[in-house]
Formats: sequence, structure tokens, C-alpha cells
Amino acid sequence: MRRKEATVSYYVDADVLGLAKILVQVRRDVTYPGDPGGPVKGGRYRPACPIQTPATPDCDWIPETARHGWLIITRDRHIQGHTQERAAVRESGERMVALSAEDATDTWHQLETLLCRWRSIESLRGVPGPFIYTLTRTAIRRVPLD
Repeated sequence: MRRKEATVSYYVDADVLGLAKILVQVRRDVTYPGDPGGPVKGGRYRPACPIQTPATPDCDWIPETARHGWLIITRDRHIQGHTQERAAVRESGERMVALSAEDATDTWHQLETLLCRWRSIESLRGVPGPFIYTLTRTAIRRVPLD
């Protein structure tokens, strides 16, 4: 009997793989680079991530996540200064949330930041891109793409 595929909504970037590996254990709608897929809660099966390695360049994986309609979760407290990454988001129409808190440097603090703002992240899932928001435990702020 073939299991029904889980719908993936969030892509967790390679720079927060520890966080990604925790999230896939509790949410069936999350994937990450190199994710082999597997059974998830509810008897479904999460497919393997098409982005096969964490070493995939931003200019390759950002358009791929956009094609799938996934919201990106990453960690980059200096996203405002990364013009190529902002351009890739803008050109692909992608949507990104960047953990930017200085204290989000380890998996525990990344998880804390994410959970404190999860409702804000979920509210962005249906919003058309392109956009980037920075996220701290207490705030969410839109980053200009130009």
C-alpha cells in the first residue's frame, strides 16, 4: 500500500541544520537540504528534498524552493548586506524568514526564537513573494529587497 505524501510548506536552510532536524520530528511540513524524507505523523510520507546537499549555492536552491512554493527559514543576521541573496529572492519571487537575533547562534536559541514567532511565520505562508523578514524573539521586520 502506498502512503500519501505529506505537503511540505517550509524549507529550513543549511545554516540551521540542527534546527531543521528537530523540526522534521515534530512537523510533517518541513524539509531541509539532504533530507532523505520518511514517514511522518498521520501516516503520511515526507518526500526526499530535491536539494540534495547543504553545499548547494544560494543561486541554485532559492529558485528551487520558490518553484515548490516553500517558505524559507534561515539564519542570517546580516541579510540586509547580502545583495546576491536578496536578488535571488526578488528574482524568484521567493519568501524568506531570517533568524537575525544575535543570540540565535546555537540550536537551542534558534528554536526558542522560532517558537516565539511561529504564529507570525505561519501568517506569512500564504502571502505572495518576494519578501524577506528578519526575526527575533520579540519582533519581525520586513527587509527592503532593492
